[in-house]
Amino acid sequence: MKRWIKLLLLIAVAVGLPARQVRAQAKPLIRFMNEHTLAFVLFDLLETTPALDGRPLEWDMDAWVGKMYNRLWIRSEGELLTAQRGGEAEFQALYSRVVAPFWDLQFGARLDVAYGDETRTRAHLALGLEGLAPYWFELEPTLFVSQDGAVSASLVASYDLFVTQRLILQPRLEALAAVQEVPDWGVGRGLNRVDFGLRLRFELVREFAPYIGFNWSRLYGGAADLARAEGEATRTSGIVAGVRLWY
Repeated sequence: MKRWIKLLLLIAVAVGLPARQVRAQAKPLIRFMNEHTLAFVLFDLLETTPALDGRPLEWDMDAWVGKMYNRLWIRSEGELLTAQRGGEAEFQALYSRVVAPFWDLQFGARLDVAYGDETRTRAHLALGLEGLAPYWFELEPTLFVSQDGAVSASLVASYDLFVTQRLILQPRLEALAAVQEVPDWGVGRGLNRVDFGLRLRFELVREFAPYIGFNWSRLYGGAADLARAEGEATRTSGIVAGVRLWY
C-alpha cells in the first residue's frame, strides 16, 4: 500500500511541475524603460524683478507624463503684475514623440490669456522641436499658427555651465518673431522681442535651487512702435531673484 501511495505522489509531482514552470515563464522577468509610465514637473524660472514697475512675477514651467517615446507635455509661461491688476500667460498642451537621440517632435495647441480690465484669449496650433544640440545646448524652436491664420515663431536656447557641482551659471536667450502684424496683441511684423538673461543658482538639493541673476529685454520693429503708442517701454533690464524647482 505504501508503495502505491509513493507512486501516486511521484505522478502528481511530475504532472504539476510543468504547469508551475509555464506559469513562472509567463511572468515578465524584465521590464524595459519604454514600458514604464513616467512623470516630471520643472519650474525652470520662478522669479521676480523688484525694480520694474508692477513688480512682475514671472514663471516658465514644463511638465510631462508618458512613456519613453510618447508623452503629453503641458507648458506654461507668463508674467503677473503683483502691484497692479494685469498680466499675461501662455499655456500649451502638446503630444511629443522621440524622433532622434535627444530630440522630440511636438505638436498641439497653445492658448494666450491677457489679464486686465477685461480678459482676452487667443488660440494657436503649435509645431516644434525640443532637445539637446551639440555641446549640450538646450533648444526649443516652435512655429505657431493662430486662430486667425497669423504665423509666428519662437526660439528658446539655454546652457548650464557648472562652476562647481552645485553652483551653476545659466545663460538663456529667447526670441520671438511674426509674419503678420496683430496690433491687439502687441505683435509686429518681423522680429518682435529678444530676452537675454544670466542666472546663477545654487542647488541646495538637486530639486531646489535658489538663484539670482540679470535679465535684459528689448522690443523691435512693429512691436516697439505699438509699445510706444501705448506709452510702454521698449527696453527693460533688472536684477532677478527666484528659485528653480523640479520633481
